[in-house]
Amino acid sequence: MKHWFRRGCAVLTLAAALALAQVAPHEDSKLPNGKSQRDEMLKAEHKANIKDATDLVELAQQLQQEIEKNDRFVLSLSTLKKTDEIEKLAKKIRTRMRRF
Repeated sequence: MKHWFRRGCAVLTLAAALALAQVAPHEDSKLPNGKSQRDEMLKAEHKANIKDATDLVELAQQLQQEIEKNDRFVLSLSTLKKTDEIEKLAKKIRTRMRRF
């Protein structure tokens, strides 16, 4: 019984610490050039998202061309690989967007 009580107290303490950490305002540190570090990170993330979205569109168009080119009974490995690449790229963009 003591074991469960201690574990429960530890979990509640951790949960309270996490809640306080989220409520506390984050200080925005400045870079040596005086710009906000968070703003610069957001700019870089936005630029990477645009590049990845452009790549995603190109891959989707290539996939469409491959599917139209193939017969309905033919499934090429390159088509499957392209779908995997599209999925990975979309997941990368989604992960990056959820971070901020």
